[in-house]
Order: sequence, then structure tokens, then C-alpha cells
Amino acid sequence: MSQNQNMIAPLSVRELLEGKVHYLIPMYQRNYAWEEGEITQLIEDVLDFQPKNQRYYIGTLVVFRRPPREHRPVFEVIDGQQRLTTLSLLMTYLRNLPATQALIHDWYRQPNIEFECREHSRQTFMGLFNGRLQGDPPTVIEVNEVNVAIENGYRIIHKVLEQKCRERDVTLTDFIHYLLDKVQILRVEVPKDTDLNYYFEVMNNRGEQLEKHEVLKARLLDVLSNIENADDKARSERALHLVWEACANMEKYVQSGFNTDERTGLFGPDWNELTVGSFDALSLALEQEETVANSNILDIEAILSQPDGKPKQDRGEESPERFHSVINFPNFLLHVLRAMLAEDVPLDDKRLLESFDTFLLYADGENDNKAERVKQFIFALLRGKYLFDRFVIKREFIGEKDGWSLKQYHKNNSGNAYYLNTFNDEHNRQALMLLTAFHVSTPTLVYKHWLNAALHWLLHGPLPVQAEAYLTQLESVAKAFVFDRFLAESGLGYYAIIYQHQGDCQATKEAMDTGTMARRLSYGEIENNLVFNYLDYLLWKKHKSSDSRINEFEFTFRSSVEHYYPQHPLPGFEPWDKDDLDSFGNLCLISHSKNSRLSNLMPEAKQSYYKHNKIDSIKQHLMMQGEWSTPRCDAHQQEMLGVLQDSLS
Repeated sequence: MSQNQNMIAPLSVRELLEGKVHYLIPMYQRNYAWEEGEITQLIEDVLDFQPKNQRYYIGTLVVFRRPPREHRPVFEVIDGQQRLTTLSLLMTYLRNLPATQALIHDWYRQPNIEFECREHSRQTFMGLFNGRLQGDPPTVIEVNEVNVAIENGYRIIHKVLEQKCRERDVTLTDFIHYLLDKVQILRVEVPKDTDLNYYFEVMNNRGEQLEKHEVLKARLLDVLSNIENADDKARSERALHLVWEACANMEKYVQSGFNTDERTGLFGPDWNELTVGSFDALSLALEQEETVANSNILDIEAILSQPDGKPKQDRGEESPERFHSVINFPNFLLHVLRAMLAEDVPLDDKRLLESFDTFLLYADGENDNKAERVKQFIFALLRGKYLFDRFVIKREFIGEKDGWSLKQYHKNNSGNAYYLNTFNDEHNRQALMLLTAFHVSTPTLVYKHWLNAALHWLLHGPLPVQAEAYLTQLESVAKAFVFDRFLAESGLGYYAIIYQHQGDCQATKEAMDTGTMARRLSYGEIENNLVFNYLDYLLWKKHKSSDSRINEFEFTFRSSVEHYYPQHPLPGFEPWDKDDLDSFGNLCLISHSKNSRLSNLMPEAKQSYYKHNKIDSIKQHLMMQGEWSTPRCDAHQQEMLGVLQDSLS
């Protein structure tokens, strides 16, 4: 076996964590940063592959060998530390869980992960491992200063793991056996003479393998290569290439992916309206622009003459760091395919190639009109990205500030691009609030069905898009998700809501009684945080003109359901009856870090804290208006249920 082969080792999760080697997270690595979206995705990835009972490669761990310690090899982690830390937290949680600790305890006797020069991280991890926990959700105790990110990772696993197993009808025992023995990670050891600084530079600037969406692009181009007419073939291949490259950068507006002539030909003189209505019109418009067929091919001397070693291209003005998309390109491809065909295409990018084979390319051998289907998809991709950029929120970073934005792309009098709100101020703020309520409720990419509902409506609707019609549709989808799925006796599926009912809510005010809602909104029964966020959106609309703090409220990623009157009150305070304690009236949605800090404080102390800090929840803000008691809790619950019920009018 060659030296390189010896330095690549596929390891099961059990082999990775059982303690035969030691992993060091060096000081130069960033702190642990995974949140609910990434942790949930890892758990769901394992659950997705478990029914197949096949080996599942969860990724790579790139390491550098250091001198051994206590007769154990020591590996410095260069890449993959977020996944390694999460797997260690997951195993620690299962070791602490009474129902599963017998499966873990005998072999996972000590964490084999160490945080160099980060004592708070070490203490927090050891506190978790040794079960120094209190409360629900669990909080680390007997630790001088807690690393909040690591503690939050453990709390998210506590919240998500058993819930996701129940949804898939998988026992924790079966999950553990599959995770330990069939889930594998590829440990790659770099040679001992590697210049680590150079290695980091290469890793940060070059992908390590061909991405699935690049493979898909090649397959689509291969279909077009079979077009018999040479001119049509050349136009089609060029159009596919240009559209694909313009759409692939989700952080930039699609117009900026074309040069100025192409931009004008496709989006008009102001660059803000899609002017072509089909793939044929698109390919002809691109052909008519004055372009050089080999504009991307330069000789070595020309390439080296560029300051950054890359050919200059007129492909957009904005900084690539200005905007951040709520979704990645592979997921966006699936959203467009699903919305275009109105078929139940999975939104899981692990199944990208399989889904396109099944729904667009027909892997069973049916080849008729395959090129036409590809052309139809490429035009839908361009139209979809144009609509996505204009009518779906982005995170915008300007200077030292960042926030949610809903903007459109325009050409100014100087011939450069600039951005202005998509709608007038009132409608733009309302759309921002509703779209961010959707987004923060579902951090996992696979479950952004709200985005698919919006894209489906936009793709099949008339242009220009009217603000009132768009807002009406978004509100209808929100109601349908809440009342037809989360609060219904037998909830509708997302596909049925979006495609069979076109986003129209089926529930009525008369059928949705407050007693039924109260039972389904008690602690432990709430299916999705959109219930809280939709309620906060309704409360924002109702109170924004009379309360400045409500008017300034913005949705953030809050995923912890807090008991306003605490589950474990401080000494001297009486505990509430469980029915009152777990009622919807006593619940609100806040961040994990706030819950960790405030969970056992009494309502008066929480009121004092929020006088000097931004509110986490409008519902919570209303709860803090006065003394808290069980009668007040019941009255607040009836008021909130009434607001939800009235939205069905």
C-alpha cells in the first residue's frame, strides 16, 4: 500500500471517537459555530440513509500528525472540526441519556477532543460529558464560565434528536447502531512536511472535488450536444452555460452575472425587468449581443498580467460579501424544478442528480424531447433567479451593519448598478417581516417549503408582481401551514397545501375553536415554531402603530420555547400547576442563549432584563406588561388564541 493510501482512513463514528487517538482543535481555528440548521441537517442526513442500511460517508476530517501523547497519536484538526465537535456532543448526549447510556458508556469513556488554549471550551465540554447539568433544556452547572456555543449545541441535540427519530419512526437504539457502525468519516492526514499556511490558502480558494451541481450542468450540456441543427446547438449550449454561471452565485443578483450588453438584452435598458419570455428568445438575445466566443480564454501572459491572476470580466459591480442568500444553489435548482413541474420533487440536495434523472431527464430511458425539457428548465432557472433575487429576502451587509433586505437591481444614470426597495416602504416592511418569520422558523434547507410556495406562485404568475397580491398569497400560505398542517387533526402535507390547494388555507374560523388550539399549543405539543412567529407577525401588524418597541421588532433565529413563569422557580416561590405552567399562555419563543441565562428567573427579573435589551418576542413583550399570575396567564392565552383565530376571517 502506498504512503498516500496509508494517510487516508475511512473510520466509523465509533472508531473516530473511541479514544485510540487524540484530536486537537488548534487555537487558530474559529470557535465552534454550528447552530440548529447545521446540527439538524446532520441528524436528518443520518436518518435519511438509515433505511438503506448502507455505509454513509458524512464528510472528511483533514488532520496533521503531532508528537504522540501518553502512547496515543495526536492529530491537529485542519478541516472538519465543526462536524467532529458535533459528533462528540451527540455521543456525549446519548451517553448521558438514561435510555441509551448502556450502549455508549463502556467504550466512550473520555472525550478524545481537546481545545487548545480555550479553557472555557474544555470546561464546558467536560461539564456536559460528566453530566453536570440542570433543568430542561439542560444547562451546565459547576463551571466557572460556559462556552455558550458548545452548550447550545448540546441543547439543540436535546431538542431535535428524539423529535426527528419519532418523525421517522426510528428508535434511538436503531439510530445509535447505524450511527456508530455504518456512518463513516474519511480522515485525511496531510504529509508531515506540508506548509500549513499554504494548505489553508489552497483550501480556501479551491474546491476539493467536483460538486454535484457541476456534474448536473455537464449532464444537461450533454443532452443539448445531441441537437442536430448546428446553430441551435451552439446557441443553446452557450445560453445554458451563461445562465448557469449567472445563477450559481446565490450571493449576487443574477443580472450581475452577465456583461453589460447581455444584461441590457435580457433585462432591458434599466436592468430591472426580464424582457425575454422563452428559452429560444433568451438564446437569440444572447447571440445578438456583441460577444467574443472565446472571451474567457487568455494566454498565460495575459492571465498573469491581471492583479489577482484572473481575467477581468464585466460581470457585476457589487461586493460578493454584500448579500447573503437564505439558500444554496443546489437546493435552489431543486426548488425551480419542483415549482416548474408542480411535481413532488424532493428538496434534499443529496438527491440532486437522482431527482433530475427522475423528473427531468427520465432515467428510465425515455429520450423524446429531452433537449426541450432541458431548455424549459434553463429558462425557468433564469426567471426563477430573477424573481428570487427581487422578491425573497437576503441578508445585507453594509459597513459594520447588517440586516434583512428586499431589494431590486437597477441601472443608475452613470451606468452602474444600484439597489432600491422592491415595494414601497410600507409593503416592503410587511413583506420583510413575513418572509423573515418563515425563514427563521425553518433553518434547515430541506424544509424551506415556504420558499417553494413563494417561488411557485411567482413563476406561474403574471409580471409585474403586485405587492398586495404577493402579500395576500404569503399570508394565505402562512395560515395554511399553521392551521391546515400544524394545528389540524390530520395535517395536510406541504405538497398538497402548495400545489393541490395553491396555498389557499382550508381552515375556517368556525372550525378552528380555541379549545382545540390550546391543547395543540401546550408545551411539548407544538409542531413548528412558525406558530409563534406567525402570531408575532399578526401582533406586529396589530400594535406597530401604538408601541415603538413592537414597531422596531425584527425576527431572529429563536428556537427555544421558554416558560415565562419558570419550571423550577427560585426558593421561596411556589411552583405552578403543570397545566398552567405548560399552557400556551405561559410560553414564548426566545434564543437558546437567552433561555440558558434567564430560564429560572422569575417574571419580574425577566421584565427588568428586557427593559434594557431588545425584545425576543412580541408575545413575550405583551406578557411583561404587568404582574404575572395564573389568571393573567389564562387571559393572555385567550387573547392570543383570539388573534390567531381572527386571522382566518
